[in-house]
Amino acid sequence: WRGCEGVPYSTLVPSDEVTINYRHGLPVITLTLPTRSERCQFTVKPVVTTVGAFLQDVQREDKGIEKAQIFATDGSKVSDATLMEVLLMNDFKLVINNTAYSVSPPVKDKLNSEHATDMEDIKSLVHRLFVALHLEDHQIRKERELLQRLDHLKGELLPLEQMKARIMDSADAKTSRLLWVGLALMSTQGGALAWLTWWVYSWDIMEPVTYFITYGSAMAFYAYFVLTKQDYIYPQAKDRQFLHYFYRKSKKQRFNVERYNKLKDDLAEAEESLRRLRQPLQLRLPIQEISDKD
Repeated sequence: WRGCEGVPYSTLVPSDEVTINYRHGLPVITLTLPTRSERCQFTVKPVVTTVGAFLQDVQREDKGIEKAQIFATDGSKVSDATLMEVLLMNDFKLVINNTAYSVSPPVKDKLNSEHATDMEDIKSLVHRLFVALHLEDHQIRKERELLQRLDHLKGELLPLEQMKARIMDSADAKTSRLLWVGLALMSTQGGALAWLTWWVYSWDIMEPVTYFITYGSAMAFYAYFVLTKQDYIYPQAKDRQFLHYFYRKSKKQRFNVERYNKLKDDLAEAEESLRRLRQPLQLRLPIQEISDKD
C-alpha cells in the first residue's frame, strides 16, 4: 500500500516523533519530513530491506534531505548493508540532516514454539519451491559461463602447449644424446682396459688401476646422493637430467612454467565444475565428497 506519493509502502499521518509500530507483522516507521513538515509512514520488509534502502526511500520522499544516517547507541555508524530486521532488535539513532532522533523499537511478541515451527516449515517449503523453479535457469546460465571460461583457458593454453611440446622434444633429445654419450664412454673405457690388460700390460699391473676406477665410480655415485638426496637409479637420473634441460630451455625461451601450471589447474577445476553441473545428483556435493566417491 502507498501513502506518500512516489514512495511505496508509505502514508501521511499527523504526529511529531519517530515511532515504530507493527502492523500485520511488518514494522511501520513514522517520522516527520523536515522540509515538507508532514508525517510520513514507511512500512519495511525487515528480512529483505536493508538500512541503505530504507534511507534511500526517506531521501527520495523528501528531496530536501541532504544526509540521512543511522547510528547505534554507542555512536558507531550502522552499515548500509545491515538488514532492518537486525537494526530493529536494539535502540538506535536516526540522523536526518543535522537533527538526531532517538528511536526505541517495540519488543515484538514472541511466537510460540508450534507457530515458530510452522513458520520454519513454510520458509523451507518456499525455499525448495524457489530452487525447483529457478534451478534449471541457473544451471543453463552457469553452464554457459563455464563453457566460456573453458574456451578462454584453452585459448590461452594453446600457444603455451605448443611451446612446451617444442621444449620437451628438445630436452628429450638432449637427454637421449647424453645417455648415448655415457654408453659410448663406458664402452671406450672397457675397451681401453681390455687392450691395456691383454696387449700392453698384464693383469697384475692393471688390477690396481681397475680397483681405483671402481672406487672412483663409487665416490661419484655417493657424491650424487649427497647433492640430490636420491640414489643413483637410472630412470630417476634420466628424469632429473630431462627436467634440468627442460627448465634451462624454458628460461631461454621465456616459457612461464608457473603460469602454465596455474592455467592447467584452472582448466581442470572448470572441467570438474562442468561435470558436476551436468550431474544433478552430485550438484550440491562438494568436490571432495565427489572425489572420495570416485
